[in-house]
Amino acid sequence: MAKSSSKRKKTKRAAKEVPAKKSGFPLKYVFYGIAGVAIIGAIYGMYSSQEDASAFEALAKEGKASLSAIKSHPNEGRTHMPPGSRISYGTNPPTSGPHFPTWVNPGFYETAKGRSNLVHSLEHGMIVIHYDTPAADDLETLKKWTALFNGPWSGIVAVRKAGLGGKLIITAWRRILRLDKLNAASAAAFIDAYRGRGPENSVR
Repeated sequence: MAKSSSKRKKTKRAAKEVPAKKSGFPLKYVFYGIAGVAIIGAIYGMYSSQEDASAFEALAKEGKASLSAIKSHPNEGRTHMPPGSRISYGTNPPTSGPHFPTWVNPGFYETAKGRSNLVHSLEHGMIVIHYDTPAADDLETLKKWTALFNGPWSGIVAVRKAGLGGKLIITAWRRILRLDKLNAASAAAFIDAYRGRGPENSVR
């Protein structure tokens, strides 16, 4: 009986000493795959951005002649006012004047933003595009442009303004471009002419 018990212990011990077989797909290859996809995505994004920039430059050049029709508006000042102050402007939407200390960052927004905050964005050199319900293709163009130009002193802000329908209003510091629908060449020329040229910190 003792010998039998000893054999069983040796068998159990031997079983424990046998290395376990590795199974399943090696984890490192999963990481390699994820890294590869990320790199490909980054390269594609860079290439796509360059294509968008080239297309925008071509549009701006095409629409340059339309800039002669744009009129400048009087400078209504640059005073910072306490949030909540009642401020009146000479144009709708405003292109200059007293404004709140907080600005709206570049980007595409599906909601309206405070006009006194948007004036601060204009002061920074941003372009503000007001839209409501433009054509789907025009909306995609606006989204591309806001993604392409997102610098704090030269970006594009697109915000909803109820009542415009398919019309667009594009503003820069002291300037307005009103369009019955998106004329990409005229809009690009306006953006290229005034983006990054705000009075607070001109960068272009």
